[in-house]
Amino acid sequence: MSEHDAIARFARETVVEPEHIAKARQHALELGAAPISAGVGAQCAVIAAATDARSIIEIGTGAGVSGLWLLHGAPRAVLTTIDNEPEHLAAARQAFTQSRIPSSRVRLITGRAADVLPRMNEASYDIVLVDADAENTLEYVEHALRLARSGGTVLVPRVLNGRVADPVARDAVTTAYRTLLQETQASPAVIPAISTIGEGLLQLTTVAE
Repeated sequence: MSEHDAIARFARETVVEPEHIAKARQHALELGAAPISAGVGAQCAVIAAATDARSIIEIGTGAGVSGLWLLHGAPRAVLTTIDNEPEHLAAARQAFTQSRIPSSRVRLITGRAADVLPRMNEASYDIVLVDADAENTLEYVEHALRLARSGGTVLVPRVLNGRVADPVARDAVTTAYRTLLQETQASPAVIPAISTIGEGLLQLTTVAE
C-alpha cells in the first residue's frame, strides 16, 4: 500500500459516524441507494455548522444519510430534500423520524430535479447539496448556484469518483465531473475547493456581491 493510500485509509477509518446515521446508512444500502460516505458526510456537517445554516436544500436524499449529516451540523436548520425515488424519500422520512427530527424541520419533495428546481426560490438557501444524476450534475449545479444565497455554499460529492484523474477517460460521468471541476475553478463567481476524502467533495462558496 502506498503512503497516499495509507493516509486515505486512515482518514476514512478515523471518522466516527453517529449511531442514528449509521442505521440510516444500513437501510439505504439495503434499498440499493448510494449514500455519501461518512468522511464526506462529516465534512458537510462541519460546513453546515460553520455556516450556522438555517435553510438547506439537497438534490438526492441518499435515503436520508446526507440530510442527517447536514442537520447534525446545523441543528436549527430546515431541510428541503428532493428525490424522484418515492422509496428513497420514504426511507429518509423514516430516518428523520427515528432520529427525532421534528417534521416541521424537514420538507420532502418527490419529483425529477430538472422539473422541481426551476420552481424553487433563488438566493434562499445557506447550503445546497447536489447528489443526483451524475450526467446532469453541471445543470444541477447551475440551479444550485442560483438557489444559494450570497455567501452560501454549494456542495457536490462524488466529484472524484470513477476516472476523473485519468486524462484518457471520456465516459459521460467522468466528462461531466471533469467539466464541472474545470469550469468552477475558473469562475470568478465562486470560491472553490476540492476535498479528496472519500469519493471527493467539491465546495463552492458564492462570492458576495
